[in-house]
Amino acid sequence: MDTNSVSPLPPMEEAMDRVSEKSHPGTPNGIEMPPPPDEKRYEEDPDNAWNCCSWCEYLLIVILSTILLVGVLVLTLFWVMFYREGFAWSESPKQQFNLHPILMIAGFVTLSGFSILIYRLCRCVKHIYVKLIHMFFHAVAIPCIALGFLSVFDSHEALQKVNFYSLHSWLGFVTMGMFVLQFVIGFFSFLVMLCCENKTYSCRSAMVPIHASLGLANFWLAIATSVTGLIEKERETVNEAGVSQENKLIEHYITSAIGVALIFIGIIVTFAVRRSNAPASAKVYVTERI
Repeated sequence: MDTNSVSPLPPMEEAMDRVSEKSHPGTPNGIEMPPPPDEKRYEEDPDNAWNCCSWCEYLLIVILSTILLVGVLVLTLFWVMFYREGFAWSESPKQQFNLHPILMIAGFVTLSGFSILIYRLCRCVKHIYVKLIHMFFHAVAIPCIALGFLSVFDSHEALQKVNFYSLHSWLGFVTMGMFVLQFVIGFFSFLVMLCCENKTYSCRSAMVPIHASLGLANFWLAIATSVTGLIEKERETVNEAGVSQENKLIEHYITSAIGVALIFIGIIVTFAVRRSNAPASAKVYVTERI
């Protein structure tokens, strides 16, 4: 008998071996193999230990961004309530229009800013939960943006103003379109495709930098749209009759403060997204953001 020959597996063992291979495709005999070095997760890297400076930077970004994102919305509410006759969905076109800056800043800046920062900075829960929170904030922003658009559209119709004639309106239209596109692509690419996680891995890896870059560009577009809207409103206020010069000057300072806060928000969100927030020796893998 030839000792070099290999005896075939018994029928039962061969069947079990086939079932094991089907349950774990791509792994020999169903044994889970460790991921290759270039596919490791961020949290699996033992060298990725934060030092004191990393924690201080992390806390500074979280605290400062929270103050700015909430503060710009509060400042906008203060401006509208005390210097623009308040807001309401009523027969008054002016009060209905005043819903527009509040809802747009709430949706495009505050909620979207928190969504971006939570996705980038939150490391205390599983990544799938971070994705769901990220999507939730953007989903809540959608009705704010829709109502903000309807409020300005209805108020312009009541006042017989032309729609989509200014740079502010054009930028707003592009920002809304990109926002919807980003939401739909992100929902299908990073949540629906998880149903076939192994097969869609390469596609999701390729989509990560595209989605992140377009999301940051969309956020800056929202800030640019908000700033141009403030400038447009300030030009109207200069020629507004029945308002004292003192109130006009105070309102000018308030709108300028809102614009500066928006620019600082864009800077700190960009810094948080592009910064690894980890020691220089730590390795950050692209799969961390999948």
